[in-house]
Amino acid sequence: MTDTSRIPDKPALEGLETDWADAWERDGVYDFPRADATRETIYSIDTPPPTASGSLHIGHVFSYTHTDVMARFQRMRGRHVFYPMGWDDNGLPTERRVQNYYGVRCDPTLPYEAGFVPPFEGGDGKSTKAADQKPISRRNFIELCERLTVEDEKQFEALWRTLGLSVDWKQSYRTIADEAIFTSQLAFVRNVERGEAYQALAPTLWDVTFRTAVAQAELEDREQPGHYHRVSFHRPDGGTIEIETSRPELIAACVALVAHPDDERYQPLFGTTVTSPVFGVEVPVLAHHLAQKDKGTGIAMICTFGDVTDVVWWRELDLPNRAIMGFDGRIVADAPDAITSEAGRAAFAEIAGKTAFSAKQAVVDLLRASGDLLGEPKAITHPVKFFEKGDRPLEIVSTRQWYISNGARDAGLKERLLEHGRGIDWHPDFMRVRYENWVGGLSGDWLVSRQRFFGVPIPVWYPLDEAGDPKFDEPIVATRDLLPVDPSSAPAPGFDEAQRGAPGGFIGEHDVMDTWATSSLTPQLAGGWERDPELFDLVYPYSLRPQGQDIIRTWLFSSTLRAELEHGSAPWANAAISGFIVDPDRKKMSKSKGNVVTPAGLLEQHGSDAVRYWAASSRLGTDASFDPQNPTQVKIGRRLAIKVLNAAKFILGFEGAADAAVTEPVDRSMLAELAEVVAKATKSLESYDHARALELSETFFWTFCDDYLELVKERAYGEPSAEQASAVAALKTALSVLLRLFAPVIPFATEEVWSWSNEGSVHHAAWPTPDELAARGEAGTELLVVSSLALTGIRRAKTAAKASQKTPVTRAVIAAPAATVALLTAVASDLRAVGRIAELSFVEGDDFEVRDIELETPEA
Repeated sequence: MTDTSRIPDKPALEGLETDWADAWERDGVYDFPRADATRETIYSIDTPPPTASGSLHIGHVFSYTHTDVMARFQRMRGRHVFYPMGWDDNGLPTERRVQNYYGVRCDPTLPYEAGFVPPFEGGDGKSTKAADQKPISRRNFIELCERLTVEDEKQFEALWRTLGLSVDWKQSYRTIADEAIFTSQLAFVRNVERGEAYQALAPTLWDVTFRTAVAQAELEDREQPGHYHRVSFHRPDGGTIEIETSRPELIAACVALVAHPDDERYQPLFGTTVTSPVFGVEVPVLAHHLAQKDKGTGIAMICTFGDVTDVVWWRELDLPNRAIMGFDGRIVADAPDAITSEAGRAAFAEIAGKTAFSAKQAVVDLLRASGDLLGEPKAITHPVKFFEKGDRPLEIVSTRQWYISNGARDAGLKERLLEHGRGIDWHPDFMRVRYENWVGGLSGDWLVSRQRFFGVPIPVWYPLDEAGDPKFDEPIVATRDLLPVDPSSAPAPGFDEAQRGAPGGFIGEHDVMDTWATSSLTPQLAGGWERDPELFDLVYPYSLRPQGQDIIRTWLFSSTLRAELEHGSAPWANAAISGFIVDPDRKKMSKSKGNVVTPAGLLEQHGSDAVRYWAASSRLGTDASFDPQNPTQVKIGRRLAIKVLNAAKFILGFEGAADAAVTEPVDRSMLAELAEVVAKATKSLESYDHARALELSETFFWTFCDDYLELVKERAYGEPSAEQASAVAALKTALSVLLRLFAPVIPFATEEVWSWSNEGSVHHAAWPTPDELAARGEAGTELLVVSSLALTGIRRAKTAAKASQKTPVTRAVIAAPAATVALLTAVASDLRAVGRIAELSFVEGDDFEVRDIELETPEA
């Protein structure tokens, strides 16, 4: 029997988040039960570590709720759920936030200042120029990064707890902590030892604002205005070849002209040379299949380097490098050796030190003066490559960087990566093609070194020769026993600190790893690879990688790559890909667009269960619209959670046991219908379709409350009898099942109700099965359906008569097909009671309708 003293007089959602979050933490409800776990019983999740800079937004709530629903479902099915949380706290976003927040910028040449106090705290940096930020040492800067990320992570954790994520907080990690640095550096060292990581001087996509290299996965094309300039190159016979270019400032870096081998206009010129305008450099005319016959004049200049196609031509045609763009986005001071004429060097002097924009204007003026500019520049709009976090177009410069092989130049590795993609179960399946397209379109190995400050140091030193010059081809790679290590502050093996920078000594690598080079190892970081082998063997390969669709090419691909290189396997069995959040205008919500919504106010106003319901209502891979001014789905979710509280209070108030015999046909029919819902919802969750499972459960719940509960409540209120006990048992059995069906989505309301009549947590209760309802619900589902129809008909008849639903009825006739009439006789007594009908009869008819209803006339 239910202890009604546990049931509050007025159940409410307010306060449940705090009360139950504290109780779950105190009781260890979501702790990973490692002691008795086996590989077969574990469900492990490679949880996305959110970037610990700034604030979480509604998109985080959306996708992390999807993961949590699955974690809770698997836990209730008896799986030992390994559900850690990481914090991605290194990298550029953190550096930018620290710069803005404290008003500082890093200058590695400055000495460390003990007890440093930043100029201010809490700035947004929007009106602060870099020149106004106080320069500080790298060590001081990193200390500020550490300080701010720890504070951000506390706020993030508090929000996640409010949302009800069933994370085991004892399994959390930070991507800049010593354990993470050890793991990242060890994986890199092994990559070097196996020949998968290497250093090379090569053309590099470069962000001139942040002064750092950019990997292929971090690029995005943005449409930008520009101009095509038609320019003459001079042939030895006095003729000219006309090209069109959007980057005339790079004519000084031109190393060849190129046309398609099938282009008859230029076939006679292949193998000859022409001279560049203004700068007077002789360059060859070559053929290559990437040249486009229908673009411009059909012949293009190859510059080192104007775009990524220039890099391909430079490499495949074995051309010289005449790079003129510096790391700061300005033309270098010294002209290329190929410019030998006095006029050419004078022309170069006019652009040296200028930005790309200013240099372009200067070269156009020079071309116009020499007569080599044909007509006026033609305005165009074209795609230009940007760093995804940058504000200025990328340049291509020659730098010495570290790379990891990714299959771009290794057909065998590429095929293994594609095979892993085929072996993973994708949810939804169509997301797989995005991975395959990315792998198939790789054009170069993964550039993993970054010229930043707050990150995992590359564990390498370089010996210096007797002249003090680095021997880059003889790197000293750290051994395992030295990890974690920062080569900028720790001496190389076999050297002491006094030899740093001295001839015959060493220098440390100052670059750090790309943040994805650490994040790609989240399965290893969370699972204790090489730190806790027993744990790693239990959880790896993981059951699930949940993530957003926009980082398939970065996080998902790089994780698969590192797993292949280190373990020869895919890192997970399933990949669950969430869609985007879009605003009412169907635009993706993002910080850069300024249309993001922070969830704190939403959670406070509507409650966590309501917000979780909104998130869980959307299928994986599907974009969800969100209007903060009218969050309709959130309101519906709140209504559902409140209804669960109120319906449960009502049901648990009936006298009777849940395990009593269920004898009445309509009660058994309801349980049979519920058994079908359980079967279908379970199958949907097994297929990672949480939205369908919620839809099935919710549809039944409202029918259960609006129709079945109303139908049988008079019987349940009645004197003790087999019929009364049947109604109460059916109601309480259904409530128990529904609470468990809803528990993954609305964990606070369901836990509250569960505590009124059960010991322990609903989130440790067994997931419902059709078998537990089968013995009681074998009557079939048709009776519940026709009962609902009859009840609805009686209500409508009273409404049509403009009478209250409590108005007694002298007599009523329900017409229905013969088979339906036979079913309705089984619930006649319940229909009479709920409809307050003195005389109820059934007749056969073609359609279902309530006829001849006579309302009792009140006495005068």
